Amino acid sequence: MSDSRTEETDEALMLRFQRGDRAAFTLLVRRHQMPLYNFALRHLGGQAAAEDVVQETFVRVAQNAADFQQAARLTTWLYTIARNLCVDSLRKMALRRHASLDEPARDSDGAGPTLGERVADARSNVERTMLSTQIGEQVVRAVLDLPDDQREVFLLREVSSLPFKEIAEIVGAQENTVKSRMRYALLRLQSALSDLEEYARALR
Repeated sequence: MSDSRTEETDEALMLRFQRGDRAAFTLLVRRHQMPLYNFALRHLGGQAAAEDVVQETFVRVAQNAADFQQAARLTTWLYTIARNLCVDSLRKMALRRHASLDEPARDSDGAGPTLGERVADARSNVERTMLSTQIGEQVVRAVLDLPDDQREVFLLREVSSLPFKEIAEIVGAQENTVKSRMRYALLRLQSALSDLEEYARALR
């Protein structure tokens, strides 16, 4: 039998946790750890760094639970914390001169449909598999190469499926500014992937 509590809103679960119900916090972690991980992974390009961000996000939520206002959306608070941790992590990587942003992420699962799906079936499976792998890496590179402000908006919208209004609260910008960053991000990605479009068409 399903527990009706699992259908509670994030805010209701947070209220229970504020009152000392640790099980409510466990439900929140289970509900949000994977979306947060996917966001951090595509923001940072590394699994270990993404895992650290998710862990630290929930640690801070637990430590500052009393500060959460029930009138607010929990996802806004969660992603604000995660976003700030990602920014800090990127700064530290830059100071250490790591090349993480110039390398493809190891795990590109969940990056969405690839152009390889449109390659003609007449070609061999090996050829199509190689193309799909190349495209997957190119997509990840293209996202990681976006300017920071555009990348975070793109990820919050496309990976985390947050509304623009909530994204604006998370990044501290006007909603129109957020929409503009999303528009520029899509244009940059379209330009970066145009060569692969032509390559895929040539294989048809």
